[in-house]
Amino acid sequence: MPIITLPDGNNIDFPNKVTGLDVAEKISKSLAKQAMIISVDGELKDLDYLIEKDCSVKIFTSKNPEGLETIRHDTAHILAMAVQELFPGTQVTIGPVIENGFYYDFARKEPFTEDDLIKIEDKMKEIVDRDEITKREVWDRNNAISHFKKKGEVYKAELIETIPEKEDVSIYFHGDWHDLCRGPHLSSTGKIGKYFKLTKVSGAYWRGDSNNEMLQRIYGTSWASQKDLDEYLKRIEEAEKRDHRKLGKEMDLFHFREESPGSVFWHERGWALFQKLINYMRSRQDAAGYKEVNTPEVLDRQLWEKSGHWGKYGDNMYTSETPDEKIFAIKPMNCPGHVQVFNQGLKSYRDLPLRYAEFGKVHRYEPSGALHGLLRVRAFTQDDAHIFCTEEQITSECLIVTNLILDIYKDLGFENVILKYADRPEVRVGEDEIWDKAEASLLKAVKASKLEYSINKGEGAFYGPKIEFVLRDAIGRDWQCGTLQVDLNLPQRLDASYIDKDGTKKIPVMLHRALFGSLERFIGILIENYAGKFPFWISPLQTMVIPISEEFNDYAAEVSNKIKSAGISSAVDLKNNNLNYKIRDHSLAKIPLLLICGKKEVDSKSVTIRRLDTNKQENMDLNLFLKTFSALNKASSN
Repeated sequence: MPIITLPDGNNIDFPNKVTGLDVAEKISKSLAKQAMIISVDGELKDLDYLIEKDCSVKIFTSKNPEGLETIRHDTAHILAMAVQELFPGTQVTIGPVIENGFYYDFARKEPFTEDDLIKIEDKMKEIVDRDEITKREVWDRNNAISHFKKKGEVYKAELIETIPEKEDVSIYFHGDWHDLCRGPHLSSTGKIGKYFKLTKVSGAYWRGDSNNEMLQRIYGTSWASQKDLDEYLKRIEEAEKRDHRKLGKEMDLFHFREESPGSVFWHERGWALFQKLINYMRSRQDAAGYKEVNTPEVLDRQLWEKSGHWGKYGDNMYTSETPDEKIFAIKPMNCPGHVQVFNQGLKSYRDLPLRYAEFGKVHRYEPSGALHGLLRVRAFTQDDAHIFCTEEQITSECLIVTNLILDIYKDLGFENVILKYADRPEVRVGEDEIWDKAEASLLKAVKASKLEYSINKGEGAFYGPKIEFVLRDAIGRDWQCGTLQVDLNLPQRLDASYIDKDGTKKIPVMLHRALFGSLERFIGILIENYAGKFPFWISPLQTMVIPISEEFNDYAAEVSNKIKSAGISSAVDLKNNNLNYKIRDHSLAKIPLLLICGKKEVDSKSVTIRRLDTNKQENMDLNLFLKTFSALNKASSN
């Protein structure tokens, strides 16, 4: 007689063993109709899972992340099923759920076309209409290998061969079609609904190894309702318009070249934006008591081994062996260098907290296929800082950092910020006792901030727990940018110490802090958030002065020089093009203000202003213009 404990603490008794669906029906008929999967003592199961003993049960619908993820998992299976019905002989490999959707990799000689995607989508809807029953079977591992080899599914057989000898394997059937899968799944194909769309085809190496065969990957998205699907497709369409790579070219900000993959070639305007952000950040850090330092980009391998980074990141570090057989590495992060600065000279408890900041260029090897414009690069600049403090100062320093980060994000237009607290990962350095202290101190700071937060179990850095600051942009996408980490391990590994009140040596706590994270990535996010139309104060080129004919070139130059003297960036367009062409060209480059100069403007010592995204024009006295826009040329909190 199992006793079922529900999330609200109430119990339901059953005379005999029951399924998850039975439990849902006992609660309410409407819940049973909406139910998709259950969890039994925290483990996700199918609705027909047989419950034989006392346990805790939770029921998930499409409104829960677990339910939506199951819809996407099932849709991936139906994709594979449709492909094999339409294109016999195609082999299926793996098909996981990803953010907002799913993909499935296929082995097929002929490439899939856009027309094929339409046919596959139609076949998937047909399978949904057939409402094929879904069931799970447990097979002997060796029998499963033999079965899939006979079917010609060599990739699937290879996957099963990686399962330990004595383990059984889970096979899910949708009608007669079946696949290796741990589940859980919906009870039939009809439960999925038709709120899905296949989005694209790309290449992918088998098991992610470039030495293996190239497969074809079909991506798709799946939702709980047509409204959700339509809203997502609209966001994707908007995201394509905002693609920072396209806008970066139109705005003449940067480009990439094969000679240095993953490294940015900044143009004049892009570099002006880069420097504006650094100067803004520098002024905020100066006011917050940070000391700016600079550390070498190349350091001996022995330091990286001692810090623990070599074992964790060695495969992603760029190295070089010198004629004297020493191995050096280009730094992938700034932390060990900052400890070396701290270690110069005796430090007292009176010196703490000591805040070091650096705009440090770092290099990390990323696979070519992972590179993505400014958002995923191999060479980038971190707005890095490390705060050396006592254990008693951890909470207050973390609160100060958190408030600084949130204030800076607000200046840059990001007011919707999500906090995620991540604790110890499985692979880590340091004793559990040290981790206990670090986690307790950081969590105390998170709670003291009185901000909402979620917990990322096991996602901390290898040396300490962390808070991640996640920004939500103008079209609802989330970006993890800032981070704050409590580290009681690295200072000890690199022999950092200070003299405490009682005259004894103590090891300082080290707080790792980044606000933008990677400046390159943050600029990519800024471009997409604003669709290139930056707030006036951070626009790389704020004004373009356009004389309507050569006769007014001198006045245009005079206006531009006065604007620059007022601290506003400006340029003059003296090219031999007509006025409408110039307006179109500079509007495409997202310059906020176009200042048109002709006889009327010369006579009245004024400018005619045409703002970005409007056909309206206004005439303004030049001195009033300088006063007005000088006041707008700063962040709100400055």
